[in-house]
Amino acid sequence: MKITWLSFAIVAILFIIVVESVRRGVLETKYSLLWIVTCIIMAFLSISDNLLNTVAGWLNVYYPPSLLFLFGLLFALLIIFDLTRRVSKLNKEMTQLTQDYTILKEELEKRKRQEL
Repeated sequence: MKITWLSFAIVAILFIIVVESVRRGVLETKYSLLWIVTCIIMAFLSISDNLLNTVAGWLNVYYPPSLLFLFGLLFALLIIFDLTRRVSKLNKEMTQLTQDYTILKEELEKRKRQEL
């Protein structure tokens, strides 16, 4: 089995897992877009030897399937960066919510003391 067909099979399985996760509600649609785009691009590069050889020729890559590995690694880095960015944003929102909750709780306790 050629490595390109193996990579295509892996990408196809990953694509099915992503679509199934969206369908079941495990993964939100907005988060799945990057995965779907990544799967489609990797599938095209895996199945099209001519495209892969052409791109490898442009980049002076001796062994074209290694270009698939490079693109896979770059997409993985892109996804990790996107997830890190989202976690940072959520962390910032969590800090703001915690501070707001503390302020509101203190004001509520102050009002309760004034009523007594």
